[in-house]
Amino acid sequence: MENTALKILVADDDADDRAILQDAMAELEAGQVLCFAQNGEDALRILGRDFNGGYKPALIILDLNMPKLNGTETLRHIKNDDRYKTVPVIIYSTSLNPMEKEKCMLLGAHSYITKPVTFKESMDTARSFLAFCEKSPTVPTN
Repeated sequence: MENTALKILVADDDADDRAILQDAMAELEAGQVLCFAQNGEDALRILGRDFNGGYKPALIILDLNMPKLNGTETLRHIKNDDRYKTVPVIIYSTSLNPMEKEKCMLLGAHSYITKPVTFKESMDTARSFLAFCEKSPTVPTN
């Protein structure tokens, strides 16, 4: 039986932000499976796994300010990889810098969302992520 759970890769170095997002997604009970990376290198390593056809998320969520490999460089690598260039990537950052947002959009990000402060805002953001996946025509099926 094929697992049809929605796979979402989240790369964020902040453990609190990861936990809040995980709690918000769990509260929605949408059956999604979150895979967490602590930085861009870890995210690329997860994507590069070559078992059962590789890890194919329906959505990738990237923080910008991470150690080892930041979100911008991680996005560049993802969009240059034929296996993943059509997977939607949402930048999820505390940065309000319009130049960073523009750069990410030019590199192929599908959306740029500023991190929320409250749990209610996190719930709204989680709903947005799931709605984005439902509307995206490029969501992989496995």
